[in-house]
Amino acid sequence: MHIRSKDLSKIGYTNNQTRSLAITILSKHYKHQSKQEALDLLTQIKNNPTKYETHEFLSKIALQFLDKKEDKHFTAYDLLSEPQPVKTFGNKFIETSAKQQMDIALRLPITAKGALMPDAHAGYGLPIGGVLAVKNAVIPYGIGVDIGCRMAMTIFEANERALTQYSYQCKMALKEGTHFGMEGGLETKQSHDILDSQVFNEIPFIKQLQGKAARQLGSSGSGNHFVEWGIIELQEQNNLNVKAGKYVALLSHSGSRGLGSNIAMHYFQKAMDVCKLPNHAKQLAWLDLNTELGMEYWLAMNLAGDYAKACHDVIHKNLAKQTGFKPIIKVENHHNFAWKEMVDCEEMIVHRKGATPAKLGELGIIPGSMIHPGYLVSGKGNEAAINSASHGAGRAMSRSKAKQMNTVSGMKKLLIEHGVTLIGGSTEEAPNAYKDIEQVMRNQSDLVNVEGIFYPKIVRMNKE
Repeated sequence: MHIRSKDLSKIGYTNNQTRSLAITILSKHYKHQSKQEALDLLTQIKNNPTKYETHEFLSKIALQFLDKKEDKHFTAYDLLSEPQPVKTFGNKFIETSAKQQMDIALRLPITAKGALMPDAHAGYGLPIGGVLAVKNAVIPYGIGVDIGCRMAMTIFEANERALTQYSYQCKMALKEGTHFGMEGGLETKQSHDILDSQVFNEIPFIKQLQGKAARQLGSSGSGNHFVEWGIIELQEQNNLNVKAGKYVALLSHSGSRGLGSNIAMHYFQKAMDVCKLPNHAKQLAWLDLNTELGMEYWLAMNLAGDYAKACHDVIHKNLAKQTGFKPIIKVENHHNFAWKEMVDCEEMIVHRKGATPAKLGELGIIPGSMIHPGYLVSGKGNEAAINSASHGAGRAMSRSKAKQMNTVSGMKKLLIEHGVTLIGGSTEEAPNAYKDIEQVMRNQSDLVNVEGIFYPKIVRMNKE
């Protein structure tokens, strides 16, 4: 890693003292990172210094930006003494920290009501599995860093035997037609109409992300993101109007990549600048949609959501072409997003952070794990849940704990027992890192109908 002052100037480190401090700390504590990784980290610190203000090493850099805020055009808010109403599903299976985070969100003066899904666990700002309806405002961390994180499933005409017969082609398609990791993209340049969106030209900050969006189009990132082949067993009289039976299906889970994360961090910091909350609630800072800044974020958020969809479009198109399977139908849904919806006869901004939209008849996908089944569902339109459902099984333990508790050999044994082939992957995403999907589904029987059950067979993930 060799970072020069001009490299730092390009990312907004214009003060000599700050540049010197950054180079010293990185050289001492992050010397094994690549130059690009180091610059990305410094950019994150600049855009979101509050996230790093208590960090063992990086706090010194973060304080350089926290101390230099000169914009005094902000409004300070107090929290409500009592929380707004909330409905919790699967209450006894949800950790206390997630409920405490939800309680803070329910005390925001803009909040109308909330719901907590049965896969909920603690996150940043709003808990994962949290649904929050607010009045004419949007909370960047009520949506999350991976804006528009999304599920997509294509069901093909091929039957169960075809997956066995063409397993080699399916594996090669996953290896050659997908890309995982924080950086990079597919070897062949991809195209999609999303790259021509006018939003790239309307917002200068977004314009500088267009090149990265083009490079990462059709890729999947890291963490719990995946692309997998499996068998979908459709129920009788399903809402898809597809004959009941077993079909080959392709299921993908990923979001808006670097475009979305940069948008999230940029506007979260902007929200923190204009919306001052008590320290324990500051991650829930919001942007008023009557302001230029609020509408700018709304445009950017929707662009990120459309970009996430475009990535799935590319993945499914490419893999269908490589295998020759003929698509019958595609089902997809966001689960990190905000929508304008009617709630209790009033238009609200509904934030679903790790929650699936589940209006009456609305189709969605709720995955399990790399060995456990996922569910293709239709919503029941439960108003107490703000027309929502879980976005998966939900984590039962952190990634670091999962890494400590699991071994590669033990995970391989589980995969063999369930007849699943894993390409990439790590013990951080081991099946026991997640809650029992069957229990989660039982706890939301009032929220969704099951239209089909998906069984993973060939799974592709990032290798940590």
